[in-house]
Amino acid sequence: MISGDSIVALSSGRLPAGVAVLRLSGPKTRFVIETIVCGMVKERAAVLRKFKAADGTVLDTGLVVFFPGPASFTGEDVAEFHVHGGRAVVARMLETIAGFDGIRHAEPGEFTRRAFLNGKLDLVETEALADLVNAETEAQRRFAVQNAEGAQSELYQRWRRRLIHARAMIEAEIDFADEDDVPGSVSDTVWSDVRSMISEIEHHVAGFHAAEIIRDGFEVVILGAPNAGKSSLFNALARRDAAIVTDEPGTTRDLLELVLDLGGLRVRLTDTAGLREAPGKVEAIGIEKARAKAGRADLLLLLRDLTDPQETDLPAMTTPALRVGTKTDLLDGRIGHEIDGRYDFVISVNDGTGLDALLARIERLAADAAGVVGDVLPSRLRHVELLAAANQHLVRATEGEAAGQELRAEELRLAADRLGRIVGAIDVEDMLDVIFSQFCIGK
Repeated sequence: MISGDSIVALSSGRLPAGVAVLRLSGPKTRFVIETIVCGMVKERAAVLRKFKAADGTVLDTGLVVFFPGPASFTGEDVAEFHVHGGRAVVARMLETIAGFDGIRHAEPGEFTRRAFLNGKLDLVETEALADLVNAETEAQRRFAVQNAEGAQSELYQRWRRRLIHARAMIEAEIDFADEDDVPGSVSDTVWSDVRSMISEIEHHVAGFHAAEIIRDGFEVVILGAPNAGKSSLFNALARRDAAIVTDEPGTTRDLLELVLDLGGLRVRLTDTAGLREAPGKVEAIGIEKARAKAGRADLLLLLRDLTDPQETDLPAMTTPALRVGTKTDLLDGRIGHEIDGRYDFVISVNDGTGLDALLARIERLAADAAGVVGDVLPSRLRHVELLAAANQHLVRATEGEAAGQELRAEELRLAADRLGRIVGAIDVEDMLDVIFSQFCIGK
């Protein structure tokens, strides 16, 4: 439930900054504005004012904007104070505002939580807002904006409305079979639509991995024997000495990760320990980590030193892989057809040979795995689990002819219930703390 308190917080970025934005929401908003700017201001207009403490001391000069509820982000009266972004200015402004009775500092995500509880956002739009705040790539931004604008919510609501309609038709047929205005033999059309919905949900859920790639990144793992050039390639792509490179085998003993932005997609590159027999105890732990990481990857880069090719005991897996020959600059241009045919790419980190082409291929594979940015995809594991549960009820409903129409209609109700839980159309209090804890203070 929403408390009667008003809340205040810094809603802009890290201090110091050119401008800082303080956000205030709740029943005391008008009182605070009238008190610290000595009068009310025009609604929805940025007005220049002096901000004063109770004793008349000028705290700062800046802009104040008033958004009366319910037409505001939280659904309550909201004010924004745009002040100079010095730490002392912001601290004194927050101290002054929070010093009024009934006003306190906001908790993380509390503004967005109030927006949800006041019906301004549903749960999916709330989660998308968190994704938008945390977006680092263009693909993440576009995905978050689409969901924040309600595309994902509308899909789930549309499925839920279809189930509610189907259930109503079945129950009408049960209760009023003798009435002329009740469509007869609705079962064929209702169950045909439910079976179509099962396929639609299955297809939608299958896109979750693409959504994971957009949100969390396309996983690329570099594998190979010691001194195959893994860390050198890692450093070349990082454009800095992120990994130690020496002639001594087994230098890399733990996983090193690098995040790239390729074509607007997040790509996570991992350098691993060299794969070889009879390693030392610590190195063996690194090799086990490398194998485990490779098993979860979206793409493997299998590196081999062209000057000293060594066979490596690679784990059996179906993960797509690119065979990369390294140190081509040491061959004095002697790259024959035999070498060309065994590798997808031959590269040199010293003179840059093949690096652009390799990056272009990784970018293309990442884009293919992410699909078309703009497709409506499930953006959380929570959504997938509830969609899977809904589909289980729908399958039981379509296959339960012997159970009777009443029990089949109940399965439809349970499926609609699971869809409602995704967007928060029913009681979801147990999920709220987890969801809103993802937000920063001031949001």
